[in-house]
Amino acid sequence: MITKMTKYSFIVFHKETESFLSKVQELGMVDITRENKAVDAHSREMFDLIARYSAAIKNLSNLKEQLAEIAPAVLPVTDVESPLTVLQKAEKLLENREAWSAEEKSLQREREEALPWGIFDREDIKKVENLGYTMHFYAISETNFNEEWEKEYLLHIISRDKGKCYFTILLPKGEELRFKYPENKFPALSYHLIDSKIDELRLRIAENNATLAALLSKIEYLENGVSAEKEALDLYLASSSSIKEAEGTICVMTGFAPAAAKDQMADFLKTTEVYYIEEDAVVEDNPPIKLKNTFFTRLFEPIGELYMLPKYGELDLTPYFAPFYMLFFGLCLGDMGYGLVLILAGTIGKFKMPSMKGYLTLIQLLGLGSFIMPMLNGVFFGAKIGEIFPVPDAVKGFFFTDIKMFWFAIIFGLFQIVFARMVNAIDSMIRKGWQHGMHNIGWSIVIIWASLAYAGTMLPELVVPAFVNYIGYLGLALIIFFSSTEGNIISRMLKGTFALYDITGIFGDMLSYIRLFGLGTAGGILGMVVNSVAMNMSGIPYIGWFFTGLMLLIGHTAVLLLSSLGAFVHPMRLTFVEFYKNAGFGGGGKAFRPLAKNQ
Repeated sequence: MITKMTKYSFIVFHKETESFLSKVQELGMVDITRENKAVDAHSREMFDLIARYSAAIKNLSNLKEQLAEIAPAVLPVTDVESPLTVLQKAEKLLENREAWSAEEKSLQREREEALPWGIFDREDIKKVENLGYTMHFYAISETNFNEEWEKEYLLHIISRDKGKCYFTILLPKGEELRFKYPENKFPALSYHLIDSKIDELRLRIAENNATLAALLSKIEYLENGVSAEKEALDLYLASSSSIKEAEGTICVMTGFAPAAAKDQMADFLKTTEVYYIEEDAVVEDNPPIKLKNTFFTRLFEPIGELYMLPKYGELDLTPYFAPFYMLFFGLCLGDMGYGLVLILAGTIGKFKMPSMKGYLTLIQLLGLGSFIMPMLNGVFFGAKIGEIFPVPDAVKGFFFTDIKMFWFAIIFGLFQIVFARMVNAIDSMIRKGWQHGMHNIGWSIVIIWASLAYAGTMLPELVVPAFVNYIGYLGLALIIFFSSTEGNIISRMLKGTFALYDITGIFGDMLSYIRLFGLGTAGGILGMVVNSVAMNMSGIPYIGWFFTGLMLLIGHTAVLLLSSLGAFVHPMRLTFVEFYKNAGFGGGGKAFRPLAKNQ
C-alpha cells in the first residue's frame, strides 16, 4: 500500500532558510519539493567536487590488486589532514602515474628504434661534420643490401639486426647523394642514454606507486568527503529551490512527510519559528511515494520499482502480483532440484552476507516457488521423479503431461487476467463509484464464460449448465452499458459495443502466458540433455565416474543460471504488461526522498 502523506507549506525568513533546512535534514522525514533546482556556479562546483571524489575512489580501488605487493610509503601528516587534501594528493599521484606510464612506453619505443644504431655520441657526429663530411643513415632489409655499395661509397655498416642492415654513408659536404633508398631518421639519443632516462623514470614511478599504496588506506577519507559534499549539496539545492517572496526576504517551500509522523512533525515545528500550513496531501499535489507492505510483499518491491512507482492515490499492485511472480518464476525454471538449490543458496547467503538479507530471502521464496510448481510434472534435475525414485503407478498418474502443462499455463494466465480485472473493478468502485467497476466485472464474466464454452468443445464429458450462458449475457451487458459512464444511454451503448473489440487484446494477453510452459519445458529438456551426456561418460574406464560427476555439476549449474535469467525476466514482462494493463495501472510516481543525513 501507499503511505498517506501530509503536505506542509513552510514560510521562512530568507536568512533563516539554511538553518531551518539543516534542522529538517537532521530530522530526516520531510521530502522538500525541488522543482526548481539551482544550477549556478556554486552548485556546479559542488557537483564537480563530488565527481572528483567519486573518480578518485574508483581509481584507487581499481589499483588495490596492482599495488598489493608494494610497501606503502610514509605519508606526511599534512597530506591527510582532511578529505580535500587526500583528494588533491590522490589526483596528483594518479595524474603522475598515467603521465609517467605513457612516457615510459614512449621511451621504450624510442629505445627500440635507437638500439640497432649502437652507442654513439652526438659530439662525435659533429666532429665528422667538421672534417667536411655529411653522414647519411639507412636501414634496409638484408636481401636488398648490395655488397658492391662498399666499393662505390664511403659506407660503414653499423649493425645487422632482425633481418635489417643499418649503415651510414659519408659524403663530402656540397655533393649530392644519389641513392635508390630513402634516408632514415637518425635517433636523437643513444640507447644507453635512453636506458638511464628509463631507470630514472621507473624510480619515480616506484616512489609514486608507494605513495599511492599508502593512500589506499585513506579511501575512507574520500568516502567521508563524498558524504559531506552530498549533504551540503542536498541542503543547498533545497534552499535554492524555494520560492523567493517579499523581494527575497522570505522563502516559501513545500514538503511532504508521512501522515503517521504528524505528532513528531508537530513537536519538531514547535522548536522552530517557522510559519507553516499543514494539510492532507491530495493527488493533485503529486506527493512522493513511500510503499508500506507486509514482510512477504515488501521483498517484491524492488521488482515493481524496476518499472515505475504508482502515483499517489493509485493502488499499489505489489501485494497482488507478488504471489503470481513467485509461482510464475517456478513455472519458468521448471525443476524441483533447481528450486532446492536456490533455497539452499539463499539460506547460506544470509550467513555470509547479512547486509543482503532482503534479496536473499527473495531468492529463497523464488526457490520455494520453483520447488512447488515443478511438482505438477515431477521434474527433478532434468529427470522425471518416477524415473529416479520408486513411485507407485497411481501416484505417477497425478503428474501432468506436457500438453496438460501447456493448458495449465494458459489457464493460470487467464486466472491472473481475471484477478487483475477484479482488482481494478473493486478499486474503481471504492475510489470513483460503483458504475466505474462494472465493465471490468463484465469482462471477468465473459472471459470465464468463453473459457468454459471452449473447454466444453474440447472435453465432451464437461457439461456446462444452461444458466451459465445467461450469466455470460449479463457480462456482455455490463461491458456494453458501463464501459463508458458519461453521456446518454445511446452513446454509452455505442462506446460499449466498440469496447468489445478489446477481446482481441485479451486473446493476445492469454497467448503471452504460453511462455511459462515454453521456458519450463526448455529448461527441463536442457537438464535431460545434461543427464544423458553425463551418463554416456560413465562408460569411460576407471575415471568415468569423475567425468560423469563433473558434467552433472557444470551442466546443471549452466542450465540453472540460464533458466534463472529467463525465469526472472519473463514473469516480470507478464507482470508489467499483461497484469498491470488489466489492473488499470497508471504509474509515474516519484520516490519519497526525505532531506536527511547520509549514513
